[in-house]
Amino acid sequence: MNGARHRKLVEFRVDDMDCASCLDTIRRGLSKRPGVETVEGSPVSRRLEVSFDPEVVDEETIRREVGDLGYTVLIPAAEPGQGIGVWRSPRAYRTYIAGALFFAGLALRVLLHGSIVDSHGGPSWPAAEDLLFVGAAIVGAANFLPRAIGAIRGRVLDMHVLMLLAVIGAAAIGEYMEAAAIAFLFSVAELLEGFASERAEASVRSLMELSPEVARVRRDGREVTIRSADVTAGDEVVVRPGERIPADGQIVDGHSAVDESPITGEAMPVEKGLGDGVYAGSILHEGFLVVRSEGDAGDTTLARMIRLIEEAERRRSPSERFVERFARYYTPAVTIGAVLVVAVPVFLFGQPFAMWLLRGLTLLVIACPCALVISTPVSVVSAITAAARHGVLIKGGASLERMADVRVVAFDKTGTLTHGRAEVTDVITVADLDRQTVLAIASAVEARSEHPIARAIVRAANGAGDDLEVTDFESFPGRGARARVGPAVYTVGRPSLVDMDSDPQLATLAAEGKTPVVVLRTPDGGDMSVVAILGLTDPVRPVVPGVIRELRDLGIQRIVVLSGDLRQAAEEAGRVAGVDDVWSRLEPAAKVEAVERLEAETGCTAMVGDGVNDAPALAAASVGIAMGAAASDAALETADIAVMGDDLARLPYLYRLARRSRRVIRQNILAALAVKVILAIGVPLGWVSLIVAVLVGDMGASLVVTVNALRLARVREQASEGWPTRERTGTG
Repeated sequence: MNGARHRKLVEFRVDDMDCASCLDTIRRGLSKRPGVETVEGSPVSRRLEVSFDPEVVDEETIRREVGDLGYTVLIPAAEPGQGIGVWRSPRAYRTYIAGALFFAGLALRVLLHGSIVDSHGGPSWPAAEDLLFVGAAIVGAANFLPRAIGAIRGRVLDMHVLMLLAVIGAAAIGEYMEAAAIAFLFSVAELLEGFASERAEASVRSLMELSPEVARVRRDGREVTIRSADVTAGDEVVVRPGERIPADGQIVDGHSAVDESPITGEAMPVEKGLGDGVYAGSILHEGFLVVRSEGDAGDTTLARMIRLIEEAERRRSPSERFVERFARYYTPAVTIGAVLVVAVPVFLFGQPFAMWLLRGLTLLVIACPCALVISTPVSVVSAITAAARHGVLIKGGASLERMADVRVVAFDKTGTLTHGRAEVTDVITVADLDRQTVLAIASAVEARSEHPIARAIVRAANGAGDDLEVTDFESFPGRGARARVGPAVYTVGRPSLVDMDSDPQLATLAAEGKTPVVVLRTPDGGDMSVVAILGLTDPVRPVVPGVIRELRDLGIQRIVVLSGDLRQAAEEAGRVAGVDDVWSRLEPAAKVEAVERLEAETGCTAMVGDGVNDAPALAAASVGIAMGAAASDAALETADIAVMGDDLARLPYLYRLARRSRRVIRQNILAALAVKVILAIGVPLGWVSLIVAVLVGDMGASLVVTVNALRLARVREQASEGWPTRERTGTG
């Protein structure tokens, strides 16, 4: 309890921690230090989080320990993008120098001997070109020497130790060109790994850059310019055309089209006016807005997105965990194999020591798991950041991989398949009034009511009843309202206000899943009579049928609606959408049971809801997908995947991206393993040289898996019936 009470968490930035193997080396090295409790981090964001007991070990000691392992530590953690870039770093310039010396040595060897093949071989005084190779080996090895020494001190066998042994061994037997090739090509491979991490980090950084550096706020009757990070709740922020909005808030003055694509992925600008909410990072097209901030700068939707993406990088997927476990056994096993490749032929069969040592060193190079350990994380991060730029927030590689396994999709109805807002769809007149007059009178009666049905009638009238004189208003909560309009009293409300149980028109509306509302007229000195029947419904979004068809085309086996509405309304929505089953009148607990039943009957199930009242079902599903999450903190926290905009068209894109990601991950793992196995088999037979092992097995494989993973940023939302094509792609 004492250690837990005094537990402290510190975050470092480690610029040269650019692969899972580096993180594992640091984790294993720090874990041996008393007082260190947990070590977590992300090679993509170069962040390292260490939890420790400050009464046993201090922050400076931990920083020094990481430095002793050969890594550069920044305290406090710098923001992404503050570095100088992988291709302009000191290790990059050392690699360039090593490459220049290496190729100069090759050119000189060809010039002097007519071939790049060593003319003397074996331990001897170096030839002129060999001096260039030795220089290349020394300069190139300087890139990984500190980390190799740190790993040896920490008694960790990592790739840097393997490569250092290979360089020293090759030089010891006079294979100077091979020693130079190892040092140079491995340095290039590490730069490629750093580049992959830098590209993935750039996507997160591009989100950070969406928030402007400064904001203009009104204080004491005048505009002042402050840092966006200093905006607080209640500040009135002034935004002009072309500028980015610095804070989430509500418009208190002005009107403009706002580009919300950085947050919601929505391609078209959204018209915003007085009282509307806006998101930090959105872009003002024209006009002028004054926005009252709803929270501090760190509480915006954009800031929450960035935090959740950074957390997602730390959540290892099943494939990542498999690769990490495999690498822990693979590297020692192949290292032992390298020792046996040298010892058995030399000591048992009297074979030449130099030849078999060279083959053992070649196998040692193949033991380096670089391409294997970066194959999965670079794919996962590439997919997650690309999805974020399309308005889809995936909270970790595990969620991404599970999405690829989904066979059943269950939709909530209200607010998901529908807009969540009632609309007047039918106006059936049964007296001497026309449609527009009925709507005008009904709107005039309902104008003072805040009930959703009343609001729908007012919207349908579109101002037609605003000029009518209304007196003697009376409300019947839950049933309707009554008021005098002109020479008669009109009542608007439920059919139960009058005996209409047998009316066929009401039966027809009910069968269509619509809510009936009657308009009654009582003239002075006359009897009350029905003048019109209104039918209201929460209509299915126009894009839904197309989305359902595309999900089927992509391989979804079963699509279900889980609704708390009455049977007729739920079944009508299901019919329009084109789903397989409709389960109605479900309480939240019943939705959980329904999801569990679907899981048991058909397999991996995704639940799509609004993230608030559907939270239990979202949590119960294999994959919980929250719609419209930009407007809901609960959705961001509850779901595995959050669609920031209110657009179901993102679902086929999400499923397509998840399946493509799984294919890429499998391709990368299989490619990395296949290259290693083929090369390892060829080494004892003398078919694989040391240079080929580095060029193909390390640098080449790293390049292939990196390029393959970055292709995920180009997965697009495809055009389907009901929504426009989006050509925008992520940056990876």
